Amino acid sequence: MAELSVTPSIVVTIGCHSRLYYAFVTSAPSRLDAPSTVTLYAAPRSDVARFAADDIALDADPVPTCARLVLVDATEFSWQRAKYRGAQHVLAPADAGLVGANTLQHWLWQRLRRPTPDDVDT
Repeated sequence: MAELSVTPSIVVTIGCHSRLYYAFVTSAPSRLDAPSTVTLYAAPRSDVARFAADDIALDADPVPTCARLVLVDATEFSWQRAKYRGAQHVLAPADAGLVGANTLQHWLWQRLRRPTPDDVDT
């Protein structure tokens, strides 16, 4: 679990339920996400790579041109990592200096405020 100890995190509480989420940079498409994984930012790999703690984390992944900053539920971390790695995608810890708790909170609020496609159609 040393990988998680250096990864930025945020606790999300809804009602009486709290969940711990860790921030990662990944090259994996969202179809490989666990149900509770949240995409905070998606962009070309060169834009998202700057959020990774390891500067060359996404360079090891030669195929994808897109990357994402995601929040992964701590209880689903092992499953999520195996799923991404099984499909040969990177899951790298985010840089705590660039993606601290305040930044995660701000981006999560922005994500929650965004209308979904269902909201736009009605």
